[in-house]
Amino acid sequence: MTPLNWPALVEETIRRRKAEKLTQREHAALASVSVPTMAAFERGETTLTLSKAFDILRVVGLVDEQTDQGAQEAFVRDAFERWRSLTKDLPKDSPGCFPHGWYRFDYWLEGELRTPSLTAFEAILDKAVTRHTGWPLFWVPKRPEIAPREVDGTIECWLAPEGHDGIKRGFDDAAHSDFWRATPTGRLFLIRGYQEDSQETFSPGTIMDTTLPIWRMGEALLHAEKLAILMRANDQASPTIRFRAVYSGLSGRVLRSWANPLADLLIEGHAARSDEAMLEAVLPAQDVTARLAEHLFPLIASLYERFGVVGLSESRVRAEVDRLLGHRSR
Repeated sequence: MTPLNWPALVEETIRRRKAEKLTQREHAALASVSVPTMAAFERGETTLTLSKAFDILRVVGLVDEQTDQGAQEAFVRDAFERWRSLTKDLPKDSPGCFPHGWYRFDYWLEGELRTPSLTAFEAILDKAVTRHTGWPLFWVPKRPEIAPREVDGTIECWLAPEGHDGIKRGFDDAAHSDFWRATPTGRLFLIRGYQEDSQETFSPGTIMDTTLPIWRMGEALLHAEKLAILMRANDQASPTIRFRAVYSGLSGRVLRSWANPLADLLIEGHAARSDEAMLEAVLPAQDVTARLAEHLFPLIASLYERFGVVGLSESRVRAEVDRLLGHRSR
């Protein structure tokens, strides 16, 4: 067996990244690693875990895997690159480019699932939309100019900004400029800008609200639960949800209670200690609603730690989850 030539592999990775016109930050986002991890890789450091190195190499086609995880990484990479291609001609300060940062969710369902046609799958996605706190994740609009379309065997939706190709919209900020993709095999991806960045009371890129991550990740898990029920092969099937959230553009933000003044999460954090956060969970689909606070607690605690907040209790997350589940928007 030929020994691995690590310097040559790193050099080839950098060459391919530049050939694909990816910045270091974009490569890191596609690989679901932090920018510092990406920089360490490109310096040739060998302290990275093998899984992180594989994530980086996979983006530029230097790892060929046929596993479910490899398939999900390829799906996420293709979705992210598709979003980049759609937004490349927009002004850099356009809400559609998320100039102050973004967060993304992706998940895939494992287990006994039926595989519907794309047309049938779009109808299933429409049924899976959950409405609790306003603008729903994976919304399926009906207006022809923003309605989902079939692209490369997926259902894709881009809520382009006001004025793009003559589009008229009631909302024109980063928090309402979603791009999402979904496959009939139960793989989904969504990227969105921060709601905090569209307010007049403070400057964009300066705060991270305490409750919005609970609401949004909670809604993502509820969506996955509902989709799993709609897609399972039979009533006895018990799909598993593999969920991931990536928050980018955290530098310069402080944790602050803003969106829900009645919330119990009156927590003030320090400035973010890193620019990105990646959070992951694997959970059974059949009891997400009943155990939502339990599932969310480690994700929220990990995110808060980026802002120097430790000692969060599950009961405080549960109080906000109860408020989320008790609220349903039109």
